[in-house]
Parts: sequence; C-alpha cells; structure tokens
Amino acid sequence: MVLLGTGMPRPDPEASGPATAIVVGARVFLVDAGPGVERRLAAAHLPIDGVTALFVTHLHSDHTLGYPDLIFTSWVMGRTKPLAAYGPHGLRAMTDHILAAWAEDIDVRTNGLEKRTPGGYRVDVHEISPGVVYDSAGVRVTAFAVEHGTWREAYGYRFDTPGRSVVISGDTKSSESLVRAAAGADVLVHEVYPAARMVANATETTPWPTYMREFHTSDVELGQLAARIRPKLLILSHIVRRGATDEELLAGVRKSYDGRVVVGHDLERY
Repeated sequence: MVLLGTGMPRPDPEASGPATAIVVGARVFLVDAGPGVERRLAAAHLPIDGVTALFVTHLHSDHTLGYPDLIFTSWVMGRTKPLAAYGPHGLRAMTDHILAAWAEDIDVRTNGLEKRTPGGYRVDVHEISPGVVYDSAGVRVTAFAVEHGTWREAYGYRFDTPGRSVVISGDTKSSESLVRAAAGADVLVHEVYPAARMVANATETTPWPTYMREFHTSDVELGQLAARIRPKLLILSHIVRRGATDEELLAGVRKSYDGRVVVGHDLERY
C-alpha cells in the first residue's frame, strides 16, 4: 500500500490531495484522486498508463480534482481500455461533464498527429451501494456507508487480498459502520483532526468546531474506535492539522489506544 496524498483542501507544500494505492502484484487499486494524482503515481513508480480500478469515497473537490488528470493523462501515456471507476451516485454525471469539457482535446488527440487510441479515454462508471463492489482474482472490495456531514452518499472501502486486509475510512465522523466493516482488518487508514485545536476563531466565517464534529473524526475519537477494532496497524491520513504536530495527534489517539499507530506522509509504503 502506498499513501500517494495525505493532504486537505488548503494547499500544503508537504502533502498532495487524498489518494491511496493498494498494490496487489501487478494490479493497482486507487482510492480517491486528489490533485496531482498522476504525478504522485509517477513518483511512487506506479503505472501512469492506467490503474486497475478507481474507488471514490465521495465527490468533494479535494478527492476528485485529479480525476480528469487520471482519465486523460493515463490515455495520453498509453491507456487503451476504459478506466473502471466506482463511487457514489453523481460520479457518472461528473464523468460525463469532464469528457464534455475536454471534447476538443479528445478530438485533436484522436484525429490529429498524436493518434491516441480512439476511445482510450473512456470510463466505465459504476455508481455503487453498500456491499461488495469488486471481486476478481483474489481481491474483494467492499463499500460501506459513512457519515460525512451533509453529503448524501459517502463511502469507506475494505480491501481483502490474499496477503492482508486494508480498510480506508474515507472522510467520516466517528462511524459504527466503519467499526463493523473493519473487524479483523490488518490495516486501518483513517482520517483525523486534533480535538485540542478545534476552538472557535472569530476571524473565520466557518464554525470549525461544529463543522469538524459533523464531517470528521478527532484523534481522541479515533483512539476509541481503534481500541474496539484493534487493527495490526493504524495509519493517520487526510489530516486537518490546525497546527498540530505528529506527536500531538499520536498523543490524542493513545489516550485510548495502545496498538501500533503511525502518522502517514506522502509516498510512504506499508
């Protein structure tokens, strides 16, 4: 597994947008497509001519701004088959609009001197519901619903492979469905924010403490979840730092959890 991007919507020179790659032999399964995803795949020495499948947790911009990049750059770099993309309802409309926006690019690359493979830019969209959404050659992917504020649909994903099981939380508040889905998992990759840093700031229009409670999971809450799930490894990712250090985040988790936990950074492998 490779953490391609661990960042949030605000620009962070040390982190790209959310994206995680699950590597099983020669196959690469991508969860989310944050900004710069194709460059992160290249930096991780993973295929840039098309991943095996993309799984989108929800349609927030920081999780999908790299989607056009994934579609078109992989085609330019040699993809000839449709990209398999799984995600919430609305993914098909988003895809259709992306292809329409780049219609002239498609025409020029197909019919001009580049002679890209006709139709190589296509996407095979699967709008999903909770349950098994992919099952092939020993890799089973199960989607489970999570609560992410006012989003009507948001998912986490569990990957069961011949070697191990990995659960990626997606963006979510503290979730009982995640506890059930992660039972027996080897690795849990979970988003987090520092509870101690969430104080109201009169200079900001967003009510951050309320927003964070409804959309995300604090380090203290995550420690409580992990104590129930007991993964072999807990990886903190998609971090809303608000100035918190790695040590602060780990201290919040360890109030309830004594298992192995690390703070994830871009391009780290596990």
